[in-house]
Amino acid sequence: MQKLISLLSGSLLFSFIAFSQTAPSPETFLGYRLGDHYTPHYKIVNYFREVARSLPAQVKLEEYGKTYEGRPLLLAFIASPENLQRLEDIRKNNLRLAGVLKDGTTPDESYPAIVWLSYNVHGNEPSSSEAAMKTLYTLVDPASTRSKEWLQHTVVVIDPCINPDGRDRYVNWFTMAVGKNANPDPQSREHREPWPGGRTNHYNFDLNRDWAWQTQIETQQRMKKYNVWLPQVHVDFHEQSYNNPYYFAPAAEPYHDVITPWQRDFQVQIGKNNARYFDRNGWLYFTKEEFDLFYPSYGDTYPTYNGAIGMTFEQGGSPRGGLAVIKNDDDTLTLADRLEHHYTTGISTIEVAAQNASRLIKEFHKYFTEARERPAGEFKAWLIRNDPYGDRLERLKVLLEKNNIEWSPAPAASFTGIDYETGKMAAVKASAGDIVINANQPRSNLLRVLFERTSRISDSVTYDITAWSIPYVYGLQTYGLNAFAQAGARPAVSAPTSSGGAAAGYAYAVRWTGLNNVRFLSRLLEKGIKVRFTEQAFQSGGQEFEKGTLLILATGNGSLGANLWTFVTSAAESTGVTLYPILSGFVDKGADFGSDKVHFIHAPKVGLLTGEQVSSLNAGEVWHLFERELDYPISQLDAEDIGRLDLKKYDVLILPNGNYRSLADKTVAEPLRSWVREGGKLIAMENAAEQLSKLEWGFSGKDQGDKKEDDKGKKEGDYSSLHRYGNRQRDEVVKSVPGSIYRVELDNSHPLAFGYPDHYYTLKQDDNVYEFMKEGGWNVGVIKKDNYVSGFTGNKAKEKLKDGVIFGVQEMGRGEIVYMADDPLFRSFWENGKLLFCNAVFLVGE
Repeated sequence: MQKLISLLSGSLLFSFIAFSQTAPSPETFLGYRLGDHYTPHYKIVNYFREVARSLPAQVKLEEYGKTYEGRPLLLAFIASPENLQRLEDIRKNNLRLAGVLKDGTTPDESYPAIVWLSYNVHGNEPSSSEAAMKTLYTLVDPASTRSKEWLQHTVVVIDPCINPDGRDRYVNWFTMAVGKNANPDPQSREHREPWPGGRTNHYNFDLNRDWAWQTQIETQQRMKKYNVWLPQVHVDFHEQSYNNPYYFAPAAEPYHDVITPWQRDFQVQIGKNNARYFDRNGWLYFTKEEFDLFYPSYGDTYPTYNGAIGMTFEQGGSPRGGLAVIKNDDDTLTLADRLEHHYTTGISTIEVAAQNASRLIKEFHKYFTEARERPAGEFKAWLIRNDPYGDRLERLKVLLEKNNIEWSPAPAASFTGIDYETGKMAAVKASAGDIVINANQPRSNLLRVLFERTSRISDSVTYDITAWSIPYVYGLQTYGLNAFAQAGARPAVSAPTSSGGAAAGYAYAVRWTGLNNVRFLSRLLEKGIKVRFTEQAFQSGGQEFEKGTLLILATGNGSLGANLWTFVTSAAESTGVTLYPILSGFVDKGADFGSDKVHFIHAPKVGLLTGEQVSSLNAGEVWHLFERELDYPISQLDAEDIGRLDLKKYDVLILPNGNYRSLADKTVAEPLRSWVREGGKLIAMENAAEQLSKLEWGFSGKDQGDKKEDDKGKKEGDYSSLHRYGNRQRDEVVKSVPGSIYRVELDNSHPLAFGYPDHYYTLKQDDNVYEFMKEGGWNVGVIKKDNYVSGFTGNKAKEKLKDGVIFGVQEMGRGEIVYMADDPLFRSFWENGKLLFCNAVFLVGE
């Protein structure tokens, strides 16, 4: 007993000392009052480090990674001294509750709840990082008795800035633009952020739409940490138009039907507590509008689909907020106001979580137990066929493992399931390399959302795309099964074969089936190695090779001597492709290697238009693909300069989605057309294709969906043109296409479609579709009748989206224009489109 009393006394003394220690307030540390200035990221980092240094018994700081530009990414764990001492035990127990950690220890429902607060995912929505510093100080302030109580029941995790590169891009610009005193006039310069803005990261990606896909380095590093903690509550702090009042939970419809009644109800509890504080201060707010819970890759939906109460909080402000701005109601909104509102909802959320910690833990445990033992949804398992020569399935495995979704090799057995391509029941026998994914696993609900064949959407007015089914995204043949599947044995990992004896042979062949092959080609072209590709299928040495196969011949590469094959085999190993030795240019079937059906690939010099006329998001997708996935050089060119550029320096010019004012200027458009005629290749994406279609260059849009109804034939008393003002949002959706999946029929005899079957699944975000080209062009990808697959499409848009071109190639003189009505690189997660885009760059026109 004496020993126990001594231990308790020591623990109480430790707690007293820990809470008696102090850390500097943000104002003391920074030298100015929060809200007087925007704080550069390095000062935010330094403040968090100082608090952690001052209070090691209450705050643990972890640097979990760096941005593309080298800025640190931080997590601060704030807890009572007792809970911080057992922080790792709390984390492990949380994973046991989720069924992720299976170490034989029974999960304990009496542990504290974990509340994770994420700030500043959009860099030019900067008030939340300012609020993060105030929130941290309140939690560790020894004078705050409420904080001490909350931290007995919660562990608070703060990510003070998810997007440091974007934040500093905005803050540095604003600091340069603002005068001695902030000017609240919304038309003044400091409220007019230049392109590309600070919203996105280094490669202009919206990190708030990357949670599930994890294409960006910031997301990849953050999700490794998030998925080994799995908090019960997650808040993502944002800003919206400065004229809008504050938004907080509960969210708007549509809610995905995987969201549980408890998750809905607790959003209401948090919303009511937020409202209590806002009412007390006379602040305006709204709930249940605009911000829904459907698209799975947000900072609110992804946590929700992983058992948390996931929420978005939106403060009016954004880049046009500046330090102060006059709103439409003539009130002035200040940075101090904005951060105070974010601070209030953050503290309010911690308070509600602490008061309901026991229920949060119990419901969290129940959520994952139900997911494992009684998974809901259309299917119990999925069989995914391998693409034997491609890398699509390997890329899918990477995505599954990033999200901790369990998969297994398929057993050698027969299955019956719904074929995703036909929508009908089919019998199929598993082959080597196929995989199965069973739904009875901890991430069952996330799995169900990512693989749902058709979107079950409760409301057609949504904030983002409405379809993302993974089998279509990756172009993999998939069957939904109505029973769990037995797992097969995992084969030993083997390196790609490269048959070293071919060094004395005639050539190497590489099948053109995936992105790895493009990386391989990129390395060879950069080294100056001459590469060819076949226009037709051929057979050599008993092996069948499809059209598009790359050929590396000793002929023409003599300058490299014996180093040729050494470099080729090294490049193959580093990119994961298989080399096939070819002993003769005389083939068994098809065209011999000296035929004009075998084309030489010129290493293209590629230019990418950027700047004010261009979508920074689409330009960023292209830039990221070239730099991070292909490692191939690309020049970024300002669209404003297109009339002054020496286009002869480039073989390929990419026009991302945008609004190109310069294309309406004949003095710009005609030299561009002449450059194409002289051998240039223009790749026009989305709205750029639409603008070119209006130049009468031979490619035109379909307009039947826009034709006005003929008045004659209308019956007397026809009031169809009368609409209710209150239904204006819903009336608009008949024309909208908020991200739907359509099947595109491909002419895969054309180089643009090499490496594909006779179809491709595209993400439509508008109703743009083009007339079939009759002369001088190739209708490579077309939408026919009834090619809709999934997602919401308005009735009028659906009528228009048929019998037209989506991907086409127009021959013009010695050059080509590649039209891409849809974005094959969408957010870099639409994996099956990347090869299509690379075909346009490297193969078309050769």
